[in-house]
Amino acid sequence: MNSPLNRSRWTPYLWLMPSIILIAVFVIFPILIVFKLSFSEISKAGVIGGYVGFQNYKDAVNLPAFKTVMLNTFWWVVSVVGVSTVLGFVIAMVFNQKFRGRKIARAILVFPWATSLVIQASVWNYIIKYEYGSLNSVLLNLGIIKQAINWRSSYQIEFIWECGVGIFVTVPFVAFCVLSGLQSIDDSYYEAATVDGAGFWDKLFRITLPMVRPSLTVSTVLNIIYVFNSFPIVYTMTKGAPANKTDTMITYLYMLSFYERKKGPATALSVIGFLILCACAGLYMITVMRKEEAEQ
Repeated sequence: MNSPLNRSRWTPYLWLMPSIILIAVFVIFPILIVFKLSFSEISKAGVIGGYVGFQNYKDAVNLPAFKTVMLNTFWWVVSVVGVSTVLGFVIAMVFNQKFRGRKIARAILVFPWATSLVIQASVWNYIIKYEYGSLNSVLLNLGIIKQAINWRSSYQIEFIWECGVGIFVTVPFVAFCVLSGLQSIDDSYYEAATVDGAGFWDKLFRITLPMVRPSLTVSTVLNIIYVFNSFPIVYTMTKGAPANKTDTMITYLYMLSFYERKKGPATALSVIGFLILCACAGLYMITVMRKEEAEQ
């Protein structure tokens, strides 16, 4: 029989077992299946054939739109994550101050993040419509413009609008993550710094940023994963048109698999995306941990 000591040693693992099983079934097992499929021949009907080595990866890399989609994905992630992190930090600093209506302002801030992305993208599609969009209507009524402006005159501008909507819906998440970190900072740090003659920027770089770095790290890593895998905004606004010029990897993968029926290259592309995410998240975490060790 196991002693009470042995039983207590295994108790935490027993409590964790349901979660471990769920993660294995719904996360790890599907990932392994996708890796296997990426090295298999897959017909247009989805019938799995034999082993084909790296042929699916070669086909994916040689696709005409591959370079464009990869570049779009890079700028999509960098712009949305970068701008939303800066804006979210600034908004969190403002909302951390005491002012009348702060609770209402915080409630309003969460709306873009809590609302369905499909609804958000559809609303923005309506706002920037050329013929009857609300943006043109407001500007015309205010006399700011003399005639309607085509806000979607090129695919570059279309892509900028996609990034803008992505930033709009991502800022609240960053703001609340940073705000949670700001509220955990004891006021005595700032009071001591004030006594020592520290100004706003000294407090920001020597107290605020180091103290909220864990919150920023979590929000940035989650944002990279979330934005990289974001499908509704791009698909709802442009569907990648024209000719995949506004596609990101996720929307292109979907079109490739379900419209063009190229399931082998689509599976390989999904594995490439997974590895890119793992590399980005790992590199960011290592960089942050090294900085923290150096400061300690």
